[in-house]
Amino acid sequence: SVSTVADGIAVKEPGEHTFEICSKYVDGIVTVTEDEICAAILALMEQQKLIAEGAGAVAVAAAMFNKVPVAGKKTICVVSGGNIDVTILSRVINRGLDMSGRTYTVTLDLHDKPGELKGVAEIIANLGGNIISVLHERNNNTSNVTACFLRLVMETRNAEHIELIRSALQEAGYSIVG
Repeated sequence: SVSTVADGIAVKEPGEHTFEICSKYVDGIVTVTEDEICAAILALMEQQKLIAEGAGAVAVAAAMFNKVPVAGKKTICVVSGGNIDVTILSRVINRGLDMSGRTYTVTLDLHDKPGELKGVAEIIANLGGNIISVLHERNNNTSNVTACFLRLVMETRNAEHIELIRSALQEAGYSIVG
């Protein structure tokens, strides 16, 4: 059994007619990851105002993540099916945001003293990141009893923005552990 957001194409074996047609006309097959499919579903929602099920978005995922050579070419991706469970849709959106660099989760190993959280938050805010979730955990298995873990989820612009934030945190002496 296979668990995938693209359950419409997760078949054990292609049908007789499908196999015959593919054998005749298909030049190659590429694969895409779950995260790439989620990013494609999100892009279709945001940019094209389309809701596609996972299987219907795999061609877009292949084009978006350079699995097929489309640069400089007129390309058509067939997008089919909108049968996506709404309870799954929020998870798909979150994974798509992660994949596109628009959300980022970081875990820091901090000294547990006043002002540390403020210092981290100021760096992120000054660089345009928006913290949307904070988890401060004192009871952890670190070697230093005066330390804590700080897990932050933030809204970011893209992968370059994430790297800018990570670099600034590290330059300020904060230890990123995840």
